[in-house]
Amino acid sequence: MLPENRPFPNLWARLPPAKNKVMSQKPTKRIYLSVPHMGGAELTYVQEAFASNWLSTVGPNLDALETKFSNLVGLPSVALATGTAGIHLALKLLGVKQGDEVVTPTLTFAASCNPILYERAVPVFVDSEYASWNLDPNLLDEFLKKRAKVNRLPKAVTVVHLFGQSADLDAILEICRRYELPLLEDAAEALGSLYKRKVPGTLGDIGVFSFNGNKIITGTSGGMLVSPRKEWVDKARYWSTQARDTGVNYLHSELGYNYRLSNVLAGIVRGQLEVLPQRVEQRRAIAFRYRDELQDIGFALMPQAPYGLHTNWLSCFLLDEKKFGLSQLELIRHLESFNVESRPVWKPMHTQKLYGGCECIGGRVAEDLNLRGICLPSSSSMTPEEQNFVIQTIRTAHTSATR
Repeated sequence: MLPENRPFPNLWARLPPAKNKVMSQKPTKRIYLSVPHMGGAELTYVQEAFASNWLSTVGPNLDALETKFSNLVGLPSVALATGTAGIHLALKLLGVKQGDEVVTPTLTFAASCNPILYERAVPVFVDSEYASWNLDPNLLDEFLKKRAKVNRLPKAVTVVHLFGQSADLDAILEICRRYELPLLEDAAEALGSLYKRKVPGTLGDIGVFSFNGNKIITGTSGGMLVSPRKEWVDKARYWSTQARDTGVNYLHSELGYNYRLSNVLAGIVRGQLEVLPQRVEQRRAIAFRYRDELQDIGFALMPQAPYGLHTNWLSCFLLDEKKFGLSQLELIRHLESFNVESRPVWKPMHTQKLYGGCECIGGRVAEDLNLRGICLPSSSSMTPEEQNFVIQTIRTAHTSATR
């Protein structure tokens, strides 16, 4: 079972504060934002795939992974090559076609909304709320209320659970149900999180998860589509294997895609699932240590919404430039000079050239989060010494800037 919303023990609690240490030299290896962290069982399952010669998009690892994931989240599931593929198939299952409008958050990664364009549909972006950084239910309600009055409701609504935290699903679902709109949950960044002890990605009509190389668990690539409607999951499986019809000959009556996960990569994900609770604990401990050691110089940790468990997949902070002495981009450049990777919070989609001209409801909150938000190295394999280095590099930058 996934852990309940309780504070995890700080894995570095016995260390002295980093601000009392002398800063070390530039690390010999780069400190990345989020890297894969193997647990040990992955290699066993991969070796089994090689030994049995199940190296394509069928095999025991795929069957076991889908069974295990379905048991974890409580819904039928199908393993796919990427989370993006899952979103694309989900939109097709919801009947999204050319010219249809799909409501989606503006504060997200492009993979969340690019599949809307695959189907030549039209995204309508909605701003975030400060309380969770996720889609603002109030803005969604206002928008749909106006559209209902002129009989121009969109085809579907998509919500993205950002950086390991669930959006406020009860509020969003109530709005969607009121207007009889399906909800697609993009839970690519939120595996291991909870919403009122339920799994985000399982409360809407379709949910999609990701096993990309930077996620909390990984298959180097991969994704999972889940739904309470088994016939939709079966349809997604059919489409994901080039929509090949049953029979000896190569028969095709529908357009299909090469979207199925391989049995080899399924073995990696299968092993990774065994350490998901530990990875959640490790990521949260890293985020909380940053919070404790940097809050006095202008760092505010991404809010931990009271309705659920935030995995802190990425340790995201809002930077008070006046208090810290440097802007977000100046700090990112400073960290880069010490071989430390950091990034801004996602750049809102409505500000991207690709989506110029698309309607956006609000937008100022997302723009502010992108301007002031910074993601610090968050790998669950990060050593205490590496985190010490990041913290002390930040504190030294603050001291120099405010001297």
